[in-house]
Amino acid sequence: MNIRSLIRGDGVVIGAAVLLFIASFLDTFDCSGAGCDDVPNAWDNGSLLMSVYLAGIIAAALIVLARLLPRPPKVLGIELGQLGLALALFTAWSSLGAIFDPAGSLDLDGLRELEAGTGLILGFVGALVLAAGAVGSQLVGALKAPLIGAPRPAPAPYGGQPPTGYGYPGGGAQQAPYSGQPQPSYGGQPGAAGGQGGEFSPFWFAVPVARPLYAEDGSPTPIAELSPGTWYLAVDQRGGGLVAQTQDGRRGVLQDTSGIQRG
Repeated sequence: MNIRSLIRGDGVVIGAAVLLFIASFLDTFDCSGAGCDDVPNAWDNGSLLMSVYLAGIIAAALIVLARLLPRPPKVLGIELGQLGLALALFTAWSSLGAIFDPAGSLDLDGLRELEAGTGLILGFVGALVLAAGAVGSQLVGALKAPLIGAPRPAPAPYGGQPPTGYGYPGGGAQQAPYSGQPQPSYGGQPGAAGGQGGEFSPFWFAVPVARPLYAEDGSPTPIAELSPGTWYLAVDQRGGGLVAQTQDGRRGVLQDTSGIQRG
């Protein structure tokens, strides 16, 4: 899991889930008449608990997991993020119904003039925020920004040697950001693999935000995720992208090279 892959919309979703959890312990309704001394909360009403509060918390968990996992699993062929979005919308709709029918399936003989209580009102607000965060993450640019800023990779020491592992840049002083153009080989020697449009010299780089790494055969499913703050080895150029190698030796194509930093 990579916590830096979370976006601002995920932060909104997490906050909404916390609000739903708190609201589930508050009074479901306000009433007048006999029997109002012991007003139930959501945990006393199974259908309300499942359709609003727990459904919203589960929706938030699915949305966040879909962002954290490099290869999130599917449920009945549906991606976790899509399932979480649908469940968030269901939560908002169920909460709206609960506002108009605070008693729900409870047996409330003797109670009159029921009104939505603090628990239902806060639950409704939380459900709306949850749905707005889930939908807004797909549509609003401000909510797509990283939730946690990526740290700048430390520059390599002058005259350093190429690293034997990952996490430390080498090969001299820090270079300019990668431009996407074919790179000439260092010292006139060919690189480890021939790039398109010229010889290519392998170099170390870091990504500013989490980026998916796709298989070299063109498969649309990512095989790994490159994380900010870690240095990766570019071994070839593939069109406008780079063929990168991960810590465990997997190779794939980084299609989005914007803003990457060379080491």
